Amino acid sequence: MKLLLDTHIWLWSMLDRTQLANNVAAALKSDKNELWLSPITLWEVLVLAEKGRISLAVPPHEWITQALSATPIQEAPLTSDVALETARFQLPRGDPADRFLVATARVFGLTLVTADHQLIMAKASPTLANR
Repeated sequence: MKLLLDTHIWLWSMLDRTQLANNVAAALKSDKNELWLSPITLWEVLVLAEKGRISLAVPPHEWITQALSATPIQEAPLTSDVALETARFQLPRGDPADRFLVATARVFGLTLVTADHQLIMAKASPTLANR
C-alpha cells in the first residue's frame, strides 16, 4: 500500500510514536508499504514551528532534513493535476493544506494516513485512520 502521511502522523512517527494507533504503527513499519510525503507537509511543519505550536530540538529546516534522511520516503510532487483536483471534492473545513493532501492522495492513488476525524468522515480519498 502507498501511504501518504498527514502532517501530524509524520510528526508523531518521528517525535512521539505513542500517539500512533497500533494499526498505523504497524503499517508505517511494514516493508510492504511505501511511505509518501507532500511538500505541503514540510511547509506545515515550518509554519507550526514558526508559530511555536511544535518544539523541535534543532532548527526546523535542519529537523526536516534529518527526518527525511532517517526514513525511506517518497516525495509526492505538487503538480498542476493536484492543484486542479482540489476543486473536485468537498471537505467540511476550508483548510487548504487538507485540500492539497486529499488531492495528492486522489491523483497518485495513495491512502491518506490521518487522525483527522473530519477527513476520515469526508471519504474524499482512501484513508487509514489513526484510531
